[in-house]
Amino acid sequence: MKLNLLMTGNELMSGVTVDSNSALIARLLEPLNLRVGCKLAIGDDMEQLCTEISRLAGMSEVLIVNGGLGPTSDDLTAEALARVAGVPLVESAAAMAHLETWCGRRGLALNAANRKQAFLPQGAELIPNRVGSAVGFRLHHLGCEILCTPGPPGELRPMLEEHILPWLAAQYPNSEPVVITRFQLFGIGESSLQELIRREMPDWPPDVELGFRAGAPLLELKVSSFSEAAQTARIACEERLRALLADHVIGMGNDTLPSRVVALLGARGEHVALAESCTGGLIASLLTEVPGASRVFEAGYVVYANRIKERALGVSHATLEAHGAVSEQVVLEMAAGALRESGAEHALAVSGIAGPDGGTAGKPVGTVWVAWGSAGNIRARELYFPVARKLFQTMVAATALDLLRRDLMGIVEEPRYFRERRVPR
Repeated sequence: MKLNLLMTGNELMSGVTVDSNSALIARLLEPLNLRVGCKLAIGDDMEQLCTEISRLAGMSEVLIVNGGLGPTSDDLTAEALARVAGVPLVESAAAMAHLETWCGRRGLALNAANRKQAFLPQGAELIPNRVGSAVGFRLHHLGCEILCTPGPPGELRPMLEEHILPWLAAQYPNSEPVVITRFQLFGIGESSLQELIRREMPDWPPDVELGFRAGAPLLELKVSSFSEAAQTARIACEERLRALLADHVIGMGNDTLPSRVVALLGARGEHVALAESCTGGLIASLLTEVPGASRVFEAGYVVYANRIKERALGVSHATLEAHGAVSEQVVLEMAAGALRESGAEHALAVSGIAGPDGGTAGKPVGTVWVAWGSAGNIRARELYFPVARKLFQTMVAATALDLLRRDLMGIVEEPRYFRERRVPR
């Protein structure tokens, strides 16, 4: 089945907004064994919209148009599709009822700008939007089903999952089972992972598809099978991968380092306290994004200035003078102070040089000390992340959480990044 995407919006062309919607659509289509043939991004230009809708409809069985359904003058999708199909825009009673309900719940007046969203191409079928004000709609033209969807990801995803995907599954049933397993990994790079699998699993079956998606901080490894005959081989491959990757596996599917740490702490009925310097509270933010974090997250101390390290966590002035804030001795005292002040069973502490300034020959930009552990068993390690400031903070936060994860799981083997992230001297 030929399925293509047309992404619209001036913000996509200027770089103000990154097109994440096409990636979302492609990911959600994959379990249906439906793949995007091509995607095109264009701005809010009526002539270009009409040209591309007409062209893509002529080469597609399904065309998903994303964006341009809102109340402003640059939201042109409905009018463009009506022109292409040669039909008028008409007020949809169902779309108007949706708008009235949407505005009523928010205490807003239904003004002329909002009413614009109720005018759809004649003959279009409404696709409900339970989040936003603009409904989606579907119109058959030139043998193509054209589905128009809202731009905000928070509106697009529910519409896809609740309406569009079930409709596509019914219209284009796939007789073969599609199974996709996603491993979420930390502490190993894409090239190292590829080489490891190539070396240890040279007999990889051709009917099981392997995919990599590098990100920060996690690396996703995807294992897919698209036929009944491939299911047994896929299961065997997954079992071998679990054994091969072992402590690198954070979880499966949508698992993250914070969610895994929260789950592990929750299962033990224990708590963590944080002492953050160079990450500025990022670790605390990541943990508290996870539902249920309040049951395991005791306290977070953002101690940027040295005097605050002393006052809030009891770090010794003499230690700071002798070793500097970015040192083993200081992070050990930070972690001990976090345990003492909070009463938590576990602590993480980080202090580093995020840059772009502040480095020295002995402690270059990218140097960080991480401490982790519990009372009587706090350890510290120096690591090196010579990357841009934001990525440095992301990787330091992830590494700290991973060390806590490994501790909670009783993993005694040192992580690969202890060898790979040594400070050059």
